[in-house]
Amino acid sequence: MRIRVITVEREYGSGGAVIARDLAQRLGWKLWDEELTAEIARVAQVDHKVAACCDERVDSLLYRLFKVYARGSYERALPIAEARPFDTDRMFATLESVIRDVTSREPCMIVGRGSTYFLRGRPDAFHVFIYASVEEKLRRLKSMGKPEREARQLIEEIDRDRAAFIRHYFGVEWPHRPLYNLMINSKLGDEHVVEMLLQHVSAAEKFMPREAATSNA
Repeated sequence: MRIRVITVEREYGSGGAVIARDLAQRLGWKLWDEELTAEIARVAQVDHKVAACCDERVDSLLYRLFKVYARGSYERALPIAEARPFDTDRMFATLESVIRDVTSREPCMIVGRGSTYFLRGRPDAFHVFIYASVEEKLRRLKSMGKPEREARQLIEEIDRDRAAFIRHYFGVEWPHRPLYNLMINSKLGDEHVVEMLLQHVSAAEKFMPREAATSNA
């Protein structure tokens, strides 16, 4: 029995997406990152940009209050397609089925999107969390051309949205450490992190329960 799915959760600016890409290339696996959002948009039959706006976010309180109000008014008279805007609730409803579908096709890696939580009971999955200091995240973002002020704001806001998403839909604080097989600081360098991940995945396969190997063979 071998690991067939690796989920990569990450702090914004830690380089998690790049590390996941490099690891997928080393393994020869399919990577689901932006492609997963596109797949959700295809399944839900909405524009990719609409799905991206809901990605790892929770709708604002104002919008949620509006939805509650609208349910008791004109919304009842609208056609179904118009009465159900594509918001994070619909995104979440589509997300689990899409994740389970893509992970059934072939060995793959998934970046974020709550994949660690959806697949927490899957015995052939390996879950990773990548983090870094604020200084390291700023260094990475500034090297991509982002001004420091904007970078600091994105680091705070995006991780806050991710934490709110996980808290709202799964009822735990982000990151929920008991779910991860490995949490690693990306300051070590991308190449070194990839090598360490490969080593830990290989080690995990050696100690996988025999019943997991039988049931998933």
